[in-house]
Amino acid sequence: MVHSEAFSAHVPVFTHMVRTENQRAWLRDLPRLVSEFERRWGVTTSEPFRSGTSAWVAPGVTQDGREAVLKIVWPHPEAAGEAAGLRHWAGRGAAELYASDTEHFALLLERCSPGTALSTAGLRPEEALAEGAQVLHRLWSAVPHWDVGLESITDVAEKWCLEAEERYREFRPSFDRALVGKGLGLLRSLPLSATRNVVVHGDFNPGNIVRANREPWLAIDAKPAVGDPGIDPEPLVAQVDYPFARSNPAAVLRQRYALVADIVGEPAERLIAWALARTVHSALWSAAHGQDGLDDMSDATVLAGLLGI
Repeated sequence: MVHSEAFSAHVPVFTHMVRTENQRAWLRDLPRLVSEFERRWGVTTSEPFRSGTSAWVAPGVTQDGREAVLKIVWPHPEAAGEAAGLRHWAGRGAAELYASDTEHFALLLERCSPGTALSTAGLRPEEALAEGAQVLHRLWSAVPHWDVGLESITDVAEKWCLEAEERYREFRPSFDRALVGKGLGLLRSLPLSATRNVVVHGDFNPGNIVRANREPWLAIDAKPAVGDPGIDPEPLVAQVDYPFARSNPAAVLRQRYALVADIVGEPAERLIAWALARTVHSALWSAAHGQDGLDDMSDATVLAGLLGI
């Protein structure tokens, strides 16, 4: 049984999951859920990680001495496919799934040791990009089964597009209307022109790629879906550092997308097009959440220039 301090404000989920009564009710039930899954899966947990805002995650040891991680997620649609994605990857490029309960969004996972994130590993940006792209190549290597049980990128992108269009109408941000139209047009059209379907990670930022013993790097915290792989690389490229702050961001981005494209086997122009679509979507999310979104739109202008549109 974990100590009561594992369910206190020291753990980020207890300061973030308080906006709605549904979230607060889940937090009240969390100690019971942790105890239930410790018993069910024969795992003893220690102090939870102080990261993540929508899940309680703690290292543990199973009865047979295997290091593991117990993860219990606040139930929400983006997290619904994590177990299915991990089952599909079966440890290829991602942490292994030992057990799961889809009703309670609970997972027992391989513990990645030492667990250093790519974002804090001290690598040069190009080295980090290459390491991350190799992980993506591993994740995409297996053709998804028809019944993998995941949402399609086509449906995800259409939902994002409808949300973004509604935000543009409601909040009327002072964005370049033509650039918004180009970004959202790509968001809608790109999934329809994909030449292959893979299980994508869905949140492939450098903080979700960690050092491990079994493989040099493994992906964690996936929000998987099935479809166009081009949707995945943008957070990696944009967050290994902030290329848009460079003196010539277009040249840096062109080089970096070429590097990633060569490793993952997708055209660089397609990856850049997805980056433009996602960046415009992000700008409209910001506009709907009390932020101006102008930095995202500035980034979108650079990406559009790379595409010549």
